[in-house]
Amino acid sequence: MEHSDDEYQSAKKRVEAKMGFYTHLSVYAAVILFLAAINFLTSSTLWFHWPMLGWGIAVAIHAFTVFVFPGRFAVTEQMIEKEMGKSRTQS
Repeated sequence: MEHSDDEYQSAKKRVEAKMGFYTHLSVYAAVILFLAAINFLTSSTLWFHWPMLGWGIAVAIHAFTVFVFPGRFAVTEQMIEKEMGKSRTQS
């Protein structure tokens, strides 16, 4: 099956976006576990949930941009192509 270069590049960007999210999620989980361990071993006051909440919101937003609203990348690509077309006609 033959695919165009544009289709390949678009699919590559989607895969890179997903891999970026999975990396973000993995780092988040590891750091939060580390912070929880430090919290439980050194303090009677729970505080690790605050960074977990703040960073968790960022991870959730990242997930939405990758999985729920992936069309954002297509719009960006279209805008780039439009601008490149403008610069070609001006030169």
